[in-house]
Amino acid sequence: MPKRKLLLLALCAALAPLAMAQTEGPAKKLYCWNENGQRVCSDALPAEAVNRAREEISARSGMRTGGVDRAMTEEERALAASDEQQRQVDQAAADTRRRTEQALLSSYQSEDELRRVFNERTGIVDNSIRTARYNVTSLREGLVSLLRTASDQELAGKPVAPKIAESIGSRHRELQRQRLLQASFERQRVELDAEIAEILQRYRELKGIDAVAADPAAAVASAPAEQ
Repeated sequence: MPKRKLLLLALCAALAPLAMAQTEGPAKKLYCWNENGQRVCSDALPAEAVNRAREEISARSGMRTGGVDRAMTEEERALAASDEQQRQVDQAAADTRRRTEQALLSSYQSEDELRRVFNERTGIVDNSIRTARYNVTSLREGLVSLLRTASDQELAGKPVAPKIAESIGSRHRELQRQRLLQASFERQRVELDAEIAEILQRYRELKGIDAVAADPAAAVASAPAEQ
């Protein structure tokens, strides 16, 4: 058989499946979903089933070719968005913690170096506490003196001078403000101590340092007393 004829036969054999597929058109598929507890299948998807979970099945082979989950409700979409936001927040916190731990390991060779980072903060808070305590004491003493003067004037049958009354009121308000500041600074100091202790503990864990080795005083405190 001539070579040209053989080539024509081979070409026809190769193009035959393609011609058949074009003749048959796109492959049909069935849609199957649950409706009132019953499985329903159809070659057309009705409007009321668009948002339902469904399977897509080849009409030719009967094999599953895909599927679609049901559409979420508005509440479910809001919950999913909230979960995603929480996931992002948690991931950001984990990334921050990882970077902080890496900085602890790479930046500080000893606990003393790490403690010095906090010296400025503790110094500022301690100075604020001392100042507030001094102001409270000074304002209280001044207020007591003003009240004594006003009392003496009243006992003498004289009206309290407007200037003294005004000073009593303003000094009392300032005393209350300084007391609140003092309480706030003292609370910050307690929180700062807790923060420092937590960071030092984490630093020891990262460095593999035993707490007793890091703080010899702890060993003395925990050692049993001699009989």
